[in-house]
Amino acid sequence: MLKIGVDAMGGDFAPEAAVKGAVMALEAIAPESRIVLFGDEARIRSVLDAEGCPADRFDIVATTEVIEMGDHPAKAFQAKSDSSITVGFGHLAKGAVDGFASAGSTGAMMVGSMYAVKPIEGVIRPTISSIVPTAAGRPALLLDVGLNVDCKPEVLAQYGLIGSIYAEAVLGIEKPRVAILNIGEEEAKGNAQTKAAHELLKSDSRIHFVGNVEGSYIFTGKVADVIVCDGFVGNTALKMAEGLYRINKALGGSNPFWEAMNYENVGGTPVLGINAPVVIGHGCSSPKAIRSMILTTEQCIRADLTKRLRQAFEN
Repeated sequence: MLKIGVDAMGGDFAPEAAVKGAVMALEAIAPESRIVLFGDEARIRSVLDAEGCPADRFDIVATTEVIEMGDHPAKAFQAKSDSSITVGFGHLAKGAVDGFASAGSTGAMMVGSMYAVKPIEGVIRPTISSIVPTAAGRPALLLDVGLNVDCKPEVLAQYGLIGSIYAEAVLGIEKPRVAILNIGEEEAKGNAQTKAAHELLKSDSRIHFVGNVEGSYIFTGKVADVIVCDGFVGNTALKMAEGLYRINKALGGSNPFWEAMNYENVGGTPVLGINAPVVIGHGCSSPKAIRSMILTTEQCIRADLTKRLRQAFEN
């Protein structure tokens, strides 16, 4: 039995959105997968009753506290020991669930990732990534998208390896093309950081490195499947894309490419480089986004991503 832990109290519209999203996910997850809801049991059961969904279709772990968005992440994670996030990470750390997802406090989720399940040995800094649609019809991976705003070249080089493994294991891209986001395609372009990272990536035989890629090619799918950058650049690019999606939708534009840009269809971003699958969703997640977040978590578990990353860094 594969168990997917879900923070029922995470997000701006919890527990309603989280529980409704979990109900929606029931028809999409594999028969041998089971969702474990962490949170206020009475409120969870109330939403399930309203949805006409039997509570026995889930495992429910009752908790009494919630880490709020305004709480100090590290202090709250420790002080609120019976919060849905802290208890969820406790279950993840001891193997009672195989993955954990939340649309709650990003800071608290990162505290749990770093101190409850811990980074994989050899990983300098874990990263968060985002799947982006491309005109070629298959997804690309952008990382980092906000966790580490300043990165040494060695960290960027590790992102190339981590992203390559994720793209192959989870996205099903054989021999993914890895590139550095830069101001030009020529090898000599860029700042000291990207030039040094270029040399490190070029010398790593474990990845298919294709050099530099300009921002105009991120969404084409023609040059790269994995695009590496620091969190400052990645977060800026991602939010620009989200803004363009909202403008396009307001103007009445709709096609498969733009709909793939809708965060609800991805649901969350995995924390890569830690010892267990953890997925962080948007605070404003709707039930549809929660459903997608749960499916992303299941996908990461089934791909045995953590094991693949460990093996890569052992070597």
